[in-house]
Amino acid sequence: MQRLVEAADCEQDGTLFLVAAFTGLRRGELIALTWRDVMFEQDAIRVRASYTYGHLSTPKSGKARTVPMIPRVGQALARLSLRGEFVGEDDLVFPRADGRFLDGSALTRRFKATLTRAGLRELRFHDLRHGFASVAVSHLSLLQLKEAMGHADIRTTMRYLHAKSRADEARRLAQAFEVA
Repeated sequence: MQRLVEAADCEQDGTLFLVAAFTGLRRGELIALTWRDVMFEQDAIRVRASYTYGHLSTPKSGKARTVPMIPRVGQALARLSLRGEFVGEDDLVFPRADGRFLDGSALTRRFKATLTRAGLRELRFHDLRHGFASVAVSHLSLLQLKEAMGHADIRTTMRYLHAKSRADEARRLAQAFEVA
């Protein structure tokens, strides 16, 4: 992740890639994110909207949600908030140069170019979301992960169970079968 962030053309893109990888937000949710939604004191990001195909709408699940914000994400967003423009509560966190919504296709092209500059294998932007879920499944309950990802159905979340570490379960089972 560090190589990707460092290879980004600008701080905003690097921060956007970082937020995507460590929150699991969808591309359209990142594009629609406003500073009002970044809750630094609560270590959380509120997801209220999505911007796709030139339209602002609700997130894919149809309802707002709040996702945890790890310190690294909070610090990167705090640095970005010092940029001097587009930092009002209703301003977009990741705007175009004129303050309007980013173009999702252009963002994807910049992401692919950044991967190349960083010497990383080809990924889809959405793979950042999958990577988040594959790591988070070992540290959150399935219900917590479902809520963080904004899945409408737990069965969608369950497809990440293959990545869940079983080390803790193995330790508990070992204790259960120890002979006293």
